[in-house]
Amino acid sequence: MTAAYTQLEARFKRLAVIRDSAGVLEWDLQTLMPPGGAQARTEQLATLSVMAHELLTDPRTGELLERAETDALNAWQQANLRGMTREWRHASSVPASLVEARAKANTECEFAWRKARPANDFKGLLPLLQKVLDLARETAAIKGEALGLSPYDALIDQYEPGARQAEITPLFDHLAAVLPELITEVIDKQARRPAILELSGPFPAATQMALARRMMQAVGFDFDHGRLDTSAHPFCSGVPDDIRMTTRWNETDFLPGLMGVLHETGHAMYERGLPEDWRMQPVGAALGMGLHESQSLIVEMQASRSREFITWLAPRAAEAFNGSGPAWSAENFIRIYGKVERSLIRVDADEVTYPCHIVLRYRLEQALIGGDLKLADLPGAWADGMKALVGIVPPGDKDGCLQDIHWPGGGWGYFPSYTLGAMTAAQLFDAARRARPEIPTALGRGDFVPLMGWLRENVHSKGCLLPAHELLIAATGKPLDPQIFLRHLRTRYLDS
Repeated sequence: MTAAYTQLEARFKRLAVIRDSAGVLEWDLQTLMPPGGAQARTEQLATLSVMAHELLTDPRTGELLERAETDALNAWQQANLRGMTREWRHASSVPASLVEARAKANTECEFAWRKARPANDFKGLLPLLQKVLDLARETAAIKGEALGLSPYDALIDQYEPGARQAEITPLFDHLAAVLPELITEVIDKQARRPAILELSGPFPAATQMALARRMMQAVGFDFDHGRLDTSAHPFCSGVPDDIRMTTRWNETDFLPGLMGVLHETGHAMYERGLPEDWRMQPVGAALGMGLHESQSLIVEMQASRSREFITWLAPRAAEAFNGSGPAWSAENFIRIYGKVERSLIRVDADEVTYPCHIVLRYRLEQALIGGDLKLADLPGAWADGMKALVGIVPPGDKDGCLQDIHWPGGGWGYFPSYTLGAMTAAQLFDAARRARPEIPTALGRGDFVPLMGWLRENVHSKGCLLPAHELLIAATGKPLDPQIFLRHLRTRYLDS
């Protein structure tokens, strides 16, 4: 390699450190920071965003990238250079003043959202959210022109490299056509069965935390390299050697908090498994948020909601909460975890209705970014979409368009990754079970080692060496096939 490539690695390592520092501040904002620190934190995060942007868009970076194109590099270095170039192209198209303005607006709006949501106050949040949307649209237009993409595709590409509406829209339209009927079929089938026995609480948050940590250890999480805390919205952040996870607790129902932890643990295991030799380089990072979501959903949905794992979990949950009787039996737990209902909240939704929540957000994002929907009309459009896709209407915005942190925090273009991840998870889990038939039996004794071993070998350790579609073909033998996901839903919820 030449001096150009070597200098680029040094620059991108420094860039990673700046971003990692911002990530820790973001985690602190969500978990420990007192309300009075909001203004100072806004300035801190904005400053770090500008520092990262200036380093990435420094003319010298562009010159080094051009010189390194002719270098004789190995496969990992070539992939790293591609990742560097991609990041540079995204960043260099946007002026630093816009980056700073977005960072401040996003932080201010996100902090205001934490009060607006419980108060059901969409109108109160509207001016700040409008500013966030306007800046996102401005960014999308600038990036789209520079990258030769539509504005919304430019936003999607930030989270899902190479993904385009041309492929996503037909796929989501197909799900929207199939899933409402499937939801009705499953609910009708479950209604014909004896009533589920409810688990009686209370379920103290401290006890839930202890049980969640035990499940994280079963998955394989190393607490020497991470921690679990409480926040308004579950998330996973940090760096591979210092993972920060959060969830929220409901002391009348421990299942959402526990499954939220297992979901975030899937994210954490992916981060921990990324190639250690390429830490703080683009090629050593996660391969898009769709693949990231697939790793969380493999743990939460494919493995942790399997009959085998729930049979192992049930007696341990009963022990934690001093539960006894038929309600705490494995069969009743299986029915609880397999319950499908027309619920309002995305993060608590079952895996049959969940894609409909994402299709709704995807369609609304398209309309908002494209200017076809006014932000003031979002609550009504949300209600109409929920009725059509899920069959239920939110009584207020708290359970409707205010429920997610993504838009107040500036995460426009992120939502499609969730359902792309769900389909990828089903396909990877199907391939893993075919390659290692012992996986279901191991899950039945709380052992994730065979599953995680396969994922480390075929997904985690690859980093960004391959584009997402090539990695999926290499791991499963075929491109993304939505029929595998739909077959999984029918098998679990109609045939069992």
